[in-house]
Amino acid sequence: MKLHLLIPSLFWPGDSLPEIYRDLPLPALETLLARSSRTGNESQGVEAWLCRAFGVAKQQDWPVAPLTLQADSAGQMQAENHYWLRADPVHLRLEHNQIVLADSRIFRVTAEEANQLADLLNRHFAADGCDLPSHHPVTARQELAFLPLQPDRWYLRVAEIPALQTHALSAVAGQDIHALLPSGTDNMRWQGLFNEVQMLLHEHPLNQAREARGELAINGIWLWGGGTMPQSLNCSYTQVWSNAVLPRSLARAHIVDHAVLPSTATAWCQFAVAGNHLAILDTLHEKTQYDDAYGWRESLKKLEQDWFAPLLAALKQGKLEQLTLTVVSEHGDKNFTITRDNLWKFWRTAKPLVTYSA
Repeated sequence: MKLHLLIPSLFWPGDSLPEIYRDLPLPALETLLARSSRTGNESQGVEAWLCRAFGVAKQQDWPVAPLTLQADSAGQMQAENHYWLRADPVHLRLEHNQIVLADSRIFRVTAEEANQLADLLNRHFAADGCDLPSHHPVTARQELAFLPLQPDRWYLRVAEIPALQTHALSAVAGQDIHALLPSGTDNMRWQGLFNEVQMLLHEHPLNQAREARGELAINGIWLWGGGTMPQSLNCSYTQVWSNAVLPRSLARAHIVDHAVLPSTATAWCQFAVAGNHLAILDTLHEKTQYDDAYGWRESLKKLEQDWFAPLLAALKQGKLEQLTLTVVSEHGDKNFTITRDNLWKFWRTAKPLVTYSA
């Protein structure tokens, strides 16, 4: 049995906190890294890595929206040949000369709130010249149609494919958006839409009520992941384990088994059957995006206890034939592959985690 772990942000980004690695007890992880063979390549982000792993070609964007659409609609909607964008609800906050974006991982949006806000947008843009029947949010005559299929994941169907490139929401969360807005020959139109949506949502009574309760306003959308449904997918995995929608969507599209990620590697070993498995451990990623150094350290300690130590034991016992750790970070994508035979390379002594981050 083989296991491939995708671990975004295993290394803390940048050099601003060199002390963050100090006194981190990670004997199992450091042993795995020391005894492994290593390869690397330029980083393109989590979504790009996952799409490549399933043989999805990049269009103008990595086509995340049509892939996740079918999973979020529980199979009731098909992407067909339409062009789709994710239009996820966000909170935008002015800080000095920056506009910083926060995604739904740090605020809550209910299905009722999502429906109210999307209905506002649909009616507004329908009034600008597109006929929008009240009984259905999508029509062939409407140029723009916002669909809140999940409270925190909205979709936008576009009548014509725009000349547009976007940045994934995961790459923008916690960042200043100025340099990350949509680009391309149609960018002025779409940046205008972005600004118009901000004004509409800002004035909505729902957001005034949220702020009165001390909650973050849902005062913007982030457009990303545009494309049409990929025609073919391929991958080497027999089962995917994840709590995120994109891996689940890719597995579904490729007809590969998918399961919710167990809380520990010990539990995973009890459920997993022979084959080549992909598991996504993404608890560290949010911590780096929002500069939560303490949370990152505590999450890493928990991964050491719940995943790295049991997997090292499984390798030693022969329950696991091969383990690969892929780290996606700003420094590049790094792959660490280890087999049971590699564990005998005792001369490769364990080194602190920071050694591998450069």
